Amino acid sequence: MLGAARTIVYRELLLALRRRSDVATALLFFVIVTSLFPLGIGAEPNLLRAIAPGVIWVAALLSSMLSRGRLFAADYDDGTLEQMMLGAAPLGVVAAAKSFAHWLISGFPIAAIAPLVALQYDLAPQLSGVLVLSLLLGTPVLSMIGAIGAALTVGVRGGGVLLALLVLPLYVPVLIMGAGSVEMAAAGLGGQGQLLLLAAMLVVAAAFAPWAIAAALRISLE
Repeated sequence: MLGAARTIVYRELLLALRRRSDVATALLFFVIVTSLFPLGIGAEPNLLRAIAPGVIWVAALLSSMLSRGRLFAADYDDGTLEQMMLGAAPLGVVAAAKSFAHWLISGFPIAAIAPLVALQYDLAPQLSGVLVLSLLLGTPVLSMIGAIGAALTVGVRGGGVLLALLVLPLYVPVLIMGAGSVEMAAAGLGGQGQLLLLAAMLVVAAAFAPWAIAAALRISLE
């Protein structure tokens, strides 16, 4: 199973290299959205520092939605998804590998570039560290929740709108905990509680989301 998971991750990364424009679009969207707020609000340091966690987290959430609908679409169109379902590896392992690869492609670059984006908001270096840690814990949860929605809407006409309606309400707790960790750290109260809750969400999602994705794929393909 580990060999199958490694193969799927390698395949997804190779496909992402061939479709670099899709990866660059999500990352560029994140940079543009976070850069427009300081230009529109003005150079008021206290206000920028106050809105920075929420703006960066919302931009990360929206940018991750751009590529979510294509998570299973290409494999569904060319029949690869059906072959994966008939393969020896459990479908839950396949779903977990695809979700992890999607996070490496879309979530990890956002977390890596977040400290540079935070400079526009005059965010302190220690707060930038909390922000990056919250993104590293929260964006995998977003990827797995989004993968469940993508599996339910695969092959559905107009599935992008339906996907947004399905997953955006489930993103709200992750958004609150992620942005709240930075806000609590900025207030001097420490953001450990929110970070621990994000870590708990990640553990629960890693344990149950792959099998939920597998069930959703079977429902969509039947």
